Amino acid sequence: MNPLWRPSSPCGPGCLPPAGAPRVGAVRLAARLAALVAVLLAGLPLPLLLPLLPGPRRHAVGRGWARALLRAAGVRLVVRGRLPQRRALLVANHVSWLDALVVLAVAPARMTAKREVRDWPVIGALVAAGGTIFVDRERPRTLPATVAAVRSALAGDAVVAVFPEGTTWCGRKAGRFRPAMFQAAVDTGAPVVPVTLAYRRSSGTATTVAAFLGDDTLWASVRRAPPGHRLRRRADRGTGQRRRRTGARRAHRAG
Repeated sequence: MNPLWRPSSPCGPGCLPPAGAPRVGAVRLAARLAALVAVLLAGLPLPLLLPLLPGPRRHAVGRGWARALLRAAGVRLVVRGRLPQRRALLVANHVSWLDALVVLAVAPARMTAKREVRDWPVIGALVAAGGTIFVDRERPRTLPATVAAVRSALAGDAVVAVFPEGTTWCGRKAGRFRPAMFQAAVDTGAPVVPVTLAYRRSSGTATTVAAFLGDDTLWASVRRAPPGHRLRRRADRGTGQRRRRTGARRAHRAG
C-alpha cells in the first residue's frame, strides 16, 4: 500500500488517558448506552425518508439526528464562528469517530468517509442516504474518481467536508493535510474553509479522551465519555486555491 495514499498516525494508546483515569459510572454508562440505542433506532426510517426530502429539509433532519446522537454520547457542542451554507470545501483535523457527527450537527455538509463506514449498522445506511462520498483506501486507483465526485458536488453548490490527514490523530499531535481533495476546490474555485475540532473537559483544558486510535475500541471510546466538545473555525474566505499543495499547507496552518 502506498503510504502517501494511506498514511498512518504515530499516536497510540500512550496518547490516551491512563487506565486509572476516571470513567463514567455504571449507571450513567447504562443510561448513555440506552440513549444511543434509542437514537439509532429512531434513525432507522431516515435512509428511506431523506432522499424524498428537498435539500434544506434533508439537511435539517440530518442535523437534528446528529445532534441527538452527540447528546446521547455525552458530547456538548460549543461552536465558534459560522460555517458556510453553500459551495465550500470544509477541511478538518481528524480525532474521533464523533468528528463526522460534529460536522453534520453544525453544517449542511456532504461528508467523505472510508468505504467501511457504509457497512456500519444504521449509521452506514443513513450517511449513504445523506450523500456521503465514500473513499476506498484499499484501491488507490479509485482516488481520481473520488476527487471527481467531490468536484461535482462542489460544482453543484454543495458544502463538502473532508479529513485530509487520512487517519485519526490524538488531538495533541496532528498530521499534514494530503493535497488530493484540494484539487476539487482548485477546479471549481470553491473556497477552502479550515475547521479545527478540539475535545475539551468542562474546565476548558484539552483532552485526548475522545481520540479513536490504533487498537482502541468503540466501547472504550464510549466509556471514556467526552464531557464537552469545542468546534473552532478559522475560515479562508478566498475564491479558491490555485495550487492544491499550497492550499493544503495553508489550510493546515490555519487549523
